[in-house]
Amino acid sequence: MRKNLYKRSLVLLLALFGIYVSACKKSDSPYYDYSNTVQSFNGSAMDYLKSKPNTFDSLLLVLDRFPLLKDSLTNQQVTLFAPVNENFAASVKYLNQTRKAAGKAPIYLNTAQPIQLLYMLSKYIIRGNKTTSAYAGNVDGISLNTILSDYPMHIKAVKSNASGFVNGGATTLEFSDMYGSTIRLNWVTTNTNAVNIKTNNATINIITPLHSFGFDEFTARLDQ
Repeated sequence: MRKNLYKRSLVLLLALFGIYVSACKKSDSPYYDYSNTVQSFNGSAMDYLKSKPNTFDSLLLVLDRFPLLKDSLTNQQVTLFAPVNENFAASVKYLNQTRKAAGKAPIYLNTAQPIQLLYMLSKYIIRGNKTTSAYAGNVDGISLNTILSDYPMHIKAVKSNASGFVNGGATTLEFSDMYGSTIRLNWVTTNTNAVNIKTNNATINIITPLHSFGFDEFTARLDQ
């Protein structure tokens, strides 16, 4: 089963989470009416998220539970695939529909089991500050590791068509959780609707709101 494929990653996250506490299918459309009007931002990735009210409120709420990740988005060189409010809303809605049918109390982002939430959120933060040029030269895309657990995620650059020219349009990214499989049919893939937003420490790519946060694992991990 998928949850067993990266058991060692989860064990590592459990250890890291313990340190933090003691110290303090499958594919969706890339279309969405978000306009990427800012290609560079004078501030950290965290500063950028805070500068966009009504877009990243849910992400910021979750990040507030994990100072370790907030520090990474402030001080480390990373690539963030940023989920928007709609990504979280869809996942929370489905989770609570499932729980209501079973006679269980609802769960929200501020009450969800922290280790499971941390495990899912860390998938969206990749080690190293990389723009689309890092993926464009490989037609099959590349695998890169997340922070905390070195969990491998797959990124592929895709050129859209424009003005009658095949592959003549803007570049978008396909962002996939491979779940340890080389067979693409087993992957869960989402798209970006804005890319290459450069902050002082990170590159931010914004996820289409049609994506369900957690790569189809949100309910399975939190409905305990």
